[in-house]
Amino acid sequence: MNMPHSRKPRVALIAGPTASGKSALAIELAERTGGTVINADSAQVYAELHVLSARPSAADEARVPHRLFGHVAGTEDYSAARWAEEAKAEIAAAHARGSLPVLAGGTGMYIRTLLDGIAPVPEIDPAIRAEVRALPVAETYALLREVDPGTAARLNPSDTTRVARALEVVRSTGRPLAAWQTERVGGIGEAIDLAPLILLPDRAWLAERCDRRLVAMFDEGAIDEVRDLLARDDIPTNAPVRRAIGVAEIGAFLESSITRDEALERAQAATRQYAKRQYTWLRHQPPAVWPRTDSTDISNQMSYFARFL
Repeated sequence: MNMPHSRKPRVALIAGPTASGKSALAIELAERTGGTVINADSAQVYAELHVLSARPSAADEARVPHRLFGHVAGTEDYSAARWAEEAKAEIAAAHARGSLPVLAGGTGMYIRTLLDGIAPVPEIDPAIRAEVRALPVAETYALLREVDPGTAARLNPSDTTRVARALEVVRSTGRPLAAWQTERVGGIGEAIDLAPLILLPDRAWLAERCDRRLVAMFDEGAIDEVRDLLARDDIPTNAPVRRAIGVAEIGAFLESSITRDEALERAQAATRQYAKRQYTWLRHQPPAVWPRTDSTDISNQMSYFARFL
């Protein structure tokens, strides 16, 4: 039975770990509703990572409108805040066309920033940012422990991006990141009628699917994609696009330090670990009222969106 429509603008959200079937479900929902698929995956924004990020194929993108896929150059300093602003604009544009926005992705930071907003941290002094980002991550973490031990304790010492961000915030503003994060601005969660669905398929099924997809990636262009990426002198060595899963593994193969099979096995293992972290976050962090499903059948999954059909 169709549920009554809210007066708020409607947005669908399909979240799940990598290889859980988000894209196929998003396309199906968009086809049946005249919707627009909006990417919420941090790797799929990069132009250089088509194969390795499992972006939708040209055929899939021809079926329904797709937005925020491959629109960012690896040279750019992209962030969850920028994505959220772009997603808001695409959601508004879809609504203006009478199209249902269908968010699809597994990047929790993107989803939280869009719905809940972001801490109103002032612009970081460019000189401080450059100084911090030039430091090795171990030194950055040691400095962070001195000035903001609370945030340091919550972060992985090897997480280059988050550790640098925390240090540059306290150096530039004089306040630790946690103090800024007590308030958030810009979220749209209260302004929309959100219909979320979290895909949490059987873990063994997901692991096998991750492994099989990596085999296809290696066979269908991922190696050439990484070769081209690593040949770029204009993309910094610590750029997020270079840290995507598979880049380091294929890079080691291209340098002849490991075999192709070893690169594949390492990339598969890294992908399984990433999927496991996404699975855990999506199982526990989003609101308990958000539906979760272990079904991998699209017709069953579509039943959660009956009010849009």
